[in-house]
Amino acid sequence: MAAQGLLFAADTAFPPNLARGERSSPVVLDRHGGWLRALPVENGRWRIRADLARTDPGFLARLIAVEDARFWLHPGVDPIAVVRAAASSAAHGRVVSGASTLTMQTARLLEPRPRTPLAKLIEMWRAVQLEARFSKKQILGLYLTLAPYGGNLEGVRAASLAYFGHEPETLTDGEQALLIALPQAPEARRPDRRPDAARAARGRVLDKMIRARRITESAAAEAQDEHLPRRSPFPALAWHAAGELARQARASQASVVSTIDPALQARLETLAASTARAQGPEATAAILVVEIDGRAVRAAVGSGGLDRPGGWIDMTRAYRSPGSALKPFIYAFAFDDGLAAPDTRMDDAPRRFADYQPENFDRVFHDKVTVREALTHSLNMPAVETLERLGPAAFEGRMTAVGVKLVRPKLATRDAGLALALGGVGISLRDLAVLYAALGDGGLAKPLAWTQVDADRRRHEGGRRLVRAEAAAQVLDILRETPPPAGASPTALARGRPLMAFKTGTSYGFRDALAAGVIGRYAVVVWTGRADGGARGGLTGRDAALPMLFEAADLIDAPPAAPRPIAPPSAPTSLARLEQPAQGPKLIFPPDGATVQVAGFGPGSRGLALAASGSGLAWFVDGRPLSSDPTSGRVLWRPAGPGFYRLMVVDPDGRKARARVRIKG
Repeated sequence: MAAQGLLFAADTAFPPNLARGERSSPVVLDRHGGWLRALPVENGRWRIRADLARTDPGFLARLIAVEDARFWLHPGVDPIAVVRAAASSAAHGRVVSGASTLTMQTARLLEPRPRTPLAKLIEMWRAVQLEARFSKKQILGLYLTLAPYGGNLEGVRAASLAYFGHEPETLTDGEQALLIALPQAPEARRPDRRPDAARAARGRVLDKMIRARRITESAAAEAQDEHLPRRSPFPALAWHAAGELARQARASQASVVSTIDPALQARLETLAASTARAQGPEATAAILVVEIDGRAVRAAVGSGGLDRPGGWIDMTRAYRSPGSALKPFIYAFAFDDGLAAPDTRMDDAPRRFADYQPENFDRVFHDKVTVREALTHSLNMPAVETLERLGPAAFEGRMTAVGVKLVRPKLATRDAGLALALGGVGISLRDLAVLYAALGDGGLAKPLAWTQVDADRRRHEGGRRLVRAEAAAQVLDILRETPPPAGASPTALARGRPLMAFKTGTSYGFRDALAAGVIGRYAVVVWTGRADGGARGGLTGRDAALPMLFEAADLIDAPPAAPRPIAPPSAPTSLARLEQPAQGPKLIFPPDGATVQVAGFGPGSRGLALAASGSGLAWFVDGRPLSSDPTSGRVLWRPAGPGFYRLMVVDPDGRKARARVRIKG
């Protein structure tokens, strides 16, 4: 009893230092299990937490067979190995074989010391302490987290990805042998710098595997012939969002399975980068795509690239002015409270509200307008008047009730003012996505889900009521009537996809240009501007953000769906169908006789997305064929210059549709 008490007191007074194991990074995975990003630790070292559930079980069995055959039996120190090593050293007069167990090696990795007899005794004591604190699997995971693999690589996951380009879920015989050999002399055996030494060490491990009956001689010979790898850089997709998830992970969490769709994320990162470049050297951009069911964030682009000014800042989290993007919710609350309806007529005329006198963006007033017209054309006076009837404080309170934060300028008064209707408040793109997703979900607001676990939970949560379903549907119907950006074709009609309900916003001084929309089962929010909040000359939400919104929506695999009707629900029987059967393709955009204005000409321009009904169509301009865009699958036409052009579309049966159009700069 006295000895046990003494050991307990010593263990309590001198516990093992676990700090190095805790200073490790989880891997953030996409929704399909692919690597998005991990974070380096001190001195830029890639110490990636091992995940035994995602590690090749054959590798684990061979590692134990080669390094510590009685790992599952001993209490941290293997007495049989100690006696054997001592006898061998006495017989030869030098150290011939070691007695380090995997637990002892883990203790040495946690607290590195010079290799002395005293250090070995401390290492054995620490191994016993580790065994008392952790299960065998936890110790094995800790070893595979701390094991060095050359350079700044620590942990089997970092080594497997850097050297082989994949997680250690499935490893070849040669890859397994190399990963077992490297930690014993990581710098001397680095395959990218010392291939001969790496090959020899791999061969020695394969010999041990043969003796342990873990591999056949023929399989070992094939493994020895495998090419040695070079080191590759780590992935860094969804850089901002994945980094945030890695920082928020629990200390024991090895993998975070996010909701990010890697293919969509990659396409939208390219789109954000090209948009930012096109809008000037100081510009950047951000995009959020949220699947309404479960509020899963399928893509989160925080900037136009890390090489852009302020590119390291996640602009989806920044509080920026939404401009007019909150107007749909002013009217939604008015519909909800019975203060207005889509066809309610209002005055669009100059008016002073106490000391506040707003005006329309184009400084033109339209006298009597309906709410539908006011929202479709983003008129300011009706929106401010409606907000006055609702009460700015009540509007802000309803936002707060569903978890959406509005930030007023520091010099603002205590109460929310009417300028809130025109963007006189800060909001993040993430909260805007919460609001627009609520419109698409019958008025129910839910927090965004960044992990698969959260998305599964959100699907079964009731959410908080922002507005009644009828009010949300009325607002979406109005927003679907808003004219699309110049040069954008009605892709939804051509593909049988739903129309987009969208709204743009431009902040004071043209600092922020944004657009938000609901299409099918997705809510999409985009933003362009300067990360430092600087003013930009004349770039509005409609000019600078709306085209990117439509391009982002086209890159989403939205399923066919029918929007709520925005016209009478049925037509007379004689007009039920306009087209005749077997009439061939119908050219939708641009129509015959149209005059289309474009922003630029030639290969570097944005181009016009051509649209026609039918499948397997071939396009020709002045007799020359056009090819489809490899990224979006659309047919893009970039006119060489202004003038008249002849367009023709041909289906597989040879039926044609023609148009003569004029292009203006």
